[in-house]
Amino acid sequence: MNWYERMNKAIDYIEVNLGGQIDFDRISKIMCQSAVNFQRTFSIVTDITVNEYIRRRRMTLAAFEMQNSKVKVIDIAMKYGYESPESFTRAFKEIHGISPMTARKEGIQLKSYPRLTFLLSVKGDVVMDYRIESKEAFKVYGIEGIFTCDDGKNLIEIPKFWQETMKNGQFEKLLKSTNGTSDVHAICQYRETGGNTFPYMLFAYETKDSETAGFVEVEVPSATWAIFKTRNHTEEETSEVIQSLTKRVYTEWLTTANYEKADGYELELYFRTDDGKCYCETWIRVLPK
Repeated sequence: MNWYERMNKAIDYIEVNLGGQIDFDRISKIMCQSAVNFQRTFSIVTDITVNEYIRRRRMTLAAFEMQNSKVKVIDIAMKYGYESPESFTRAFKEIHGISPMTARKEGIQLKSYPRLTFLLSVKGDVVMDYRIESKEAFKVYGIEGIFTCDDGKNLIEIPKFWQETMKNGQFEKLLKSTNGTSDVHAICQYRETGGNTFPYMLFAYETKDSETAGFVEVEVPSATWAIFKTRNHTEEETSEVIQSLTKRVYTEWLTTANYEKADGYELELYFRTDDGKCYCETWIRVLPK
């Protein structure tokens, strides 16, 4: 089963269970990846979080029921996972702009969010630079934060994390601790942190000259890596460029390559060009199909 087939199976499961409990551990088994990795992948590919997709789909089905049945609001609220009519009404208004009872009036306009379907799209108009490398285990150390995929908070909080470490001196402390042997890069999903969270660390490569006291240390196991390079860009464009590249990796490269993504351990490496611009490399662990 390829990536697109697994994603469609996951959507099938979500759709069947919109009127009940959605078990992310079950989705994890369908996708052959951790629940938090699935949520990150979903957000990258669709530009919305999986929780937001579920909420939109539930409110779409709830609107159909409000218009086509006489079921009580509280019963529809309970069916779609809301503990009170008030919380259901707030969610309904956020999506449709009106209350559930108003939706029952004839001629009222409502919003409908259709189910997602993932289709293979073959593109060859834009070159994607990549290389495959096998590397022995290596050690890194750095400044760790724990983030959540809920409501896409990681996309906001991680750039803030970078800014905060630069303001409070931690970034400079990490850079100095290398004694000139490493720049600062980033790694995520190198250990389980529970729930819908994942670890993200600004790291330096550990060498005999590194001063690691006070930092988190991580050993990255030996692996085969698919390594993708961004275009040259300004520092302000970095987040946007990385997110765009990562989306292409999932939707274009992984769907046609002779490799599949292994769970955990993703790296982002940052470099400067001679003309003052930047480029980045995204590293993902892969396994041959």
